[in-house]
Amino acid sequence: MIGIPIALLAANGVEWYLHKYALHGVPQEGGGRKSISPPFMKRHWAHHKQVRLSKYRDDALYGDTRNEDAVAEKKALFQLCALTTLALPVAPFFTLTTYYCAWNYWHVHSQSHLDPEWGKKKIPWHFDHHMNTNQDANWCVTKPWFDYIMGTRVISSPDLQESNPLGIKLPTVIENKLNALARRYVPRAFEKLEANAREEQQKRQQGLENKMPDFVASPA
Repeated sequence: MIGIPIALLAANGVEWYLHKYALHGVPQEGGGRKSISPPFMKRHWAHHKQVRLSKYRDDALYGDTRNEDAVAEKKALFQLCALTTLALPVAPFFTLTTYYCAWNYWHVHSQSHLDPEWGKKKIPWHFDHHMNTNQDANWCVTKPWFDYIMGTRVISSPDLQESNPLGIKLPTVIENKLNALARRYVPRAFEKLEANAREEQQKRQQGLENKMPDFVASPA
C-alpha cells in the first residue's frame, strides 16, 4: 500500500520536471530554448498561444480526439505507463496508481481547457500557469505539490489561491492544522510564495499579463 502515496508524489514530480524541461525548455543565453523533447516543446508553445487568445480555452486541441497533438500527448502518457509496468510484479500498488495518475492528468488537463470556469476552480495553479505574466512557473497540473516544494508556485490573486498546499478540499480543522504546521516547519516556502505573488502583481501593474508567449527554439 505504501506504493500508492509514493506513486502519487512521483507522478507529481514527473509532471513538474517534464513540463519544465520538455514542454517549455530552458531559455538559453544566446536566445531560444533548449528542450529534452523539441517536438513536444513546439507543440506546447502553440497550445500556450491558443490559450492566451481564447481566455484559457483550447477546443482545437482537446475538443477533437483525432487532433495530432492530442494523440501525441496520449501516446506519451501510454509510454510512461509502459515504463512503470516494469515494476508491476514487485510493486503492483505503485504501478496501478501510476495508471490512475496518467488518466487523471489527461482528464483534468483537457477538461480544464474545455471548461475554463471549472478549470479555474479545480486547478487554479494551472490557470495561473497560462494566464500569469510569467508562464515559466506553476509547472504542476493536477496538484501543486512540487511547485510548493521547488518554490515555483506564483499566485496571481487571492481568489486563485488554493486553501492549503495540497490543493485538496479538507475539513476546516484538518486544513487549519496542516497550514499551521507547513508555515511552522517550511517558512521559507511561504516566504517565496509571497515574494512570487508580489512580483506578479508588480508586473500586472505594468500590463504584462497581456503579453503573448514568444516561442523560439535554440539553433541546432
